[in-house]
Amino acid sequence: MAANRTERLEVKSAGSGWRIAGYASVFGVADQSRDVVVPGAFANSLAKRGPRSIRMLFQHDPGQPIGSWDVMREEARGLYVEGRLAPGSARAAEIAALLRAGAVDGLSIGFRTLRARRDAATRTRRLIDLDLWEVSIVTFPMQALARARLSEGAPVPANVPAHKMTPLARRMRLAAHQLRT
Repeated sequence: MAANRTERLEVKSAGSGWRIAGYASVFGVADQSRDVVVPGAFANSLAKRGPRSIRMLFQHDPGQPIGSWDVMREEARGLYVEGRLAPGSARAAEIAALLRAGAVDGLSIGFRTLRARRDAATRTRRLIDLDLWEVSIVTFPMQALARARLSEGAPVPANVPAHKMTPLARRMRLAAHQLRT
């Protein structure tokens, strides 16, 4: 297992909102609850639902949808995702600012286990078939390699009026402006 490398979720500013790309889960790596996702675990769910039906949430909170996923696929490394934060959303702008500041830097999957196997030798649970419901941007990911970051030079979104932002987002926008000047 690659213990030294971390996977990064990349966020870029675009005309249609903030673009996100990265790995939501890395295969063969135990998370904090000793679950290990195996290749193929997402295949049935992705075929059945497709990326647009799998929600993008903040902190696994169904009351905080923040965008939508456009691409989800299993690759040799893990579950690759691409999507966008909702343009014009004050909450999405705040989350982009939090990502930029490094205050939030994780990804986490929300799922229902359909098939798993306990491995007594490693004391892990191997997740073989998962019903994927959502992929969240989180503060503390269960899998250490599912991390987020902003790409170099990505600006804090300016299209949301300050009066529609949360106090934290306003303070972060002000701090970013002060750093630039």
